[in-house]
Amino acid sequence: MNRDSLQFFAPCPRGLEHVCAHELTELGAAGVKATNGGVSVVGSFDLCYRINLESRIASRVLWQIAHCGYRNERDVYEAARAIAWPDYFDVSRTLRVNVAATNSPLKSLDFITLRIKDAVCDAFRDATGRRPSVDTTAPDVRIHAYFDERAVRIYLDTSGEALFKRGLRAKGMQAPLRENLAAGILRLAEWRPSLPLLDPMCGAGTFLLEAAEIALDRAAGARRSFGFEKLNMFDRNQWSAMLEQARGRERPAQDCGIHGSDLYGEVLKVARENLTHAGLESAVSLKQANVLELSPPASNGVLVTNPPYGVRLGEETELAQFYPKLGDALKRRFAGWRACIFTADMRLPKLIGLKPRRRTPLFNGALECRLYEFELIAGAMRRRKAGEEG
Repeated sequence: MNRDSLQFFAPCPRGLEHVCAHELTELGAAGVKATNGGVSVVGSFDLCYRINLESRIASRVLWQIAHCGYRNERDVYEAARAIAWPDYFDVSRTLRVNVAATNSPLKSLDFITLRIKDAVCDAFRDATGRRPSVDTTAPDVRIHAYFDERAVRIYLDTSGEALFKRGLRAKGMQAPLRENLAAGILRLAEWRPSLPLLDPMCGAGTFLLEAAEIALDRAAGARRSFGFEKLNMFDRNQWSAMLEQARGRERPAQDCGIHGSDLYGEVLKVARENLTHAGLESAVSLKQANVLELSPPASNGVLVTNPPYGVRLGEETELAQFYPKLGDALKRRFAGWRACIFTADMRLPKLIGLKPRRRTPLFNGALECRLYEFELIAGAMRRRKAGEEG
């Protein structure tokens, strides 16, 4: 094993692969290649630490430890059995196996998951006389196997919990937008900390949390633990030094020109609690306001938001009436700003009455969405032609 040329794969939200590739290049990765669903890179375990700590867009960092062809379940068992698993982690660690496949001839992913687990346990039994235990809820070690029609890649998950779980939110509070997707959208919006930022329909505050962390130069993973800490290659001194350096560069929380608002006080309360839990309440300004009546906090800046979209007929009708009003409010009040609106409602550009400068396909989990960017110039409202598509 060449410890300076290890193979890693960083899954990310679909549509953000090239944005993630650029970020990993900035973090010092070599051999960077964006593929469907993620980015492959080459580097040392030091790079693995750095991506887990610093990446705001990757979902995980998977360390590839095997790549081989297969024809049937027996081939997969033999390939997994041949890996020297005790070299990677101790038998006392609990494990979980995750399997995914594209165009694989295998008939049952559940069965092949069981066979890989058996192979790992058999390897430990032969080497140590003991078998590791399985924990499907909170395992120490996660093993991933990805199958295409001819080959399988086997990975160790160096992240543990998904990287979008930053540890920022108040306990039990979820949001419809994951942190790494929000971070990727902020990059696509070309926002930087020197520009005022506004989310006028902020909900739980995901865009605000990410932007504040970026503005204060906080590493994304500085407040959580990682799966690599359970692996044999873990160098505690090296990791501690990297973590200390990252925490040492953080700026104290202060007003960052980041603004959030929402129509509903209860929703705003959730955002405020999340910001307080993260120690970011003084970095972000919050107010209860109707986006249709809101005045911009500065003469120019970036507006980023994820408005509600309807799933029932009544909601769709309400939104069809809301979008033209939103477009009119943006035109009248926010000249000089750029607006980036992320939505799964493909009717938005047609109904809002503004021509997108750019539209980027993205996925929020399995849900297909678009990020629409509008350059807001006085008089930018256009007339909608009958039957015009968005």
